[in-house]
Amino acid sequence: MGSVSPRLSVPKHIVVPEYVGKAAPTTFTGSDIKSPEQIEKIRAAGKIAAGAIEMLRDEIRPGVSTDSLDKLAHDFVIDHGAYPSTLGYRGYPKSICSSVNEVICHGIPDDTVLENGDIVNIDITAYLDGFHGDLNHTVEVGEVSEEVHNLVERTRESLNRGLLAVSPGRAVNSIGLAIESYAKRFDYGVVRDFTGHGVGEAFHSGLIIPHYDSAPNYATVMEVGMVFTIEPMLTLGTYQWDMWSDGWTVITKDKSISAQFEHTLAVTETGYDILTLP
Repeated sequence: MGSVSPRLSVPKHIVVPEYVGKAAPTTFTGSDIKSPEQIEKIRAAGKIAAGAIEMLRDEIRPGVSTDSLDKLAHDFVIDHGAYPSTLGYRGYPKSICSSVNEVICHGIPDDTVLENGDIVNIDITAYLDGFHGDLNHTVEVGEVSEEVHNLVERTRESLNRGLLAVSPGRAVNSIGLAIESYAKRFDYGVVRDFTGHGVGEAFHSGLIIPHYDSAPNYATVMEVGMVFTIEPMLTLGTYQWDMWSDGWTVITKDKSISAQFEHTLAVTETGYDILTLP
């Protein structure tokens, strides 16, 4: 655990989510089914978040600190008129999550310097015009081992498998079945306790999208216009986890390497529409 720098400032003209400055967000009571106009607003926010990740790809290399990546992403999101959704969410201190190697998710950017052979997951959500767009990508730092490279690529593919399970009339637990069926071919751990979620006006709506075979639980039926994230986390070892004393950073219990990919999507009549593309 490194040293965390002071919280970055946000210009007064940037509209902030309602939860900033509060211990927790207001409970969402709206619908996970969005209108076409709302979906376009989520897409606009998602495009900014995706652009920030694409920008960071060119900056991620050995010798760079995760704190410097946070500053770059913060400025990118602000410069595009949006708010970095994680900043101040339940007290989270930074504008991105940066999860290195055995960190499954919610790693806090600090003065940790990336080294050759590391992997880092960058999770960015942008808030614009009342709506959030949320995604993450895992990036290889320099030259990684074949085992780690395969984990990254197969985690990316597990997201694709989950996306292909999206269809109106199917239960959301079919997404996790598709992901776990693929991951088990390689004996990867599939993290269970951190899930995809409904997103839109709320950062997390309450809808849960598991990434493992959870049937008959989590049987919410997908409908046209439903918006949520899929964000599988695969490990080279166990799916069990520990949390650091910061209350955020989640690591594999056996310290095995973990990778993750995420998109926000809308359910369509024929499948899905990814809303977090640059």
